[in-house]
Amino acid sequence: MLSHERVWAAIDALAERYSLSASGLAKRAGLDSTAFNKSKRASPDGRPRWPSTESLAKIIEATNSSLEEFLGLIEPRVKSEGLPVRASSVPLIGFAQAGAGGFFDDAGFPAGHGWDMIDAPVRTSGSSYALQVQGDSMLPLYRDGDVLIVEPDATVHKGDRVVVKTRSGEVMAKVLARRSSNAIELVSLNPEHPNRNLGMEEVEWLARIVWASQ
Repeated sequence: MLSHERVWAAIDALAERYSLSASGLAKRAGLDSTAFNKSKRASPDGRPRWPSTESLAKIIEATNSSLEEFLGLIEPRVKSEGLPVRASSVPLIGFAQAGAGGFFDDAGFPAGHGWDMIDAPVRTSGSSYALQVQGDSMLPLYRDGDVLIVEPDATVHKGDRVVVKTRSGEVMAKVLARRSSNAIELVSLNPEHPNRNLGMEEVEWLARIVWASQ
């Protein structure tokens, strides 16, 4: 059941997921920067004040997330008619293993053997999987040992954090800066590592990061 506290907590969690403050999320969505302030969450007489459906739609669009993702932040085990049910667990491997081959099909979906299983803290589909960060190449955003949940079925937009596997076996987490029919431009999460420009002939698959254990 929806509650005032859970809906506002989900807005805060969505902002944090995309490295924004509540006011930063509001501004990105084209709303007044104070729209999600703590003081706006109750009326002067103390009655709960709910966010409008329009403001929720705008923050979902502004973060390139989805209604399913937002519902998962409200209640990870919620079931809604017509929406996929949250999986109880997802397969997990490390980035180094992911590059070794044999763990994915040609479309980037988990396959083969050797996966561990972990409980999923957010709503997932049957195709979701988790990758464990190894090393410091993704600092300061992702640390060694952090877990990223990846959704190969999710639509990918400019500005999304993605995992890319090249045909040479390299697996990397970057920000998608630009995508055309024949190339992608990737921005490095760590300023000490270079950005990448890849022709689509070099890319085996690209999938969106939908959650990180930060």
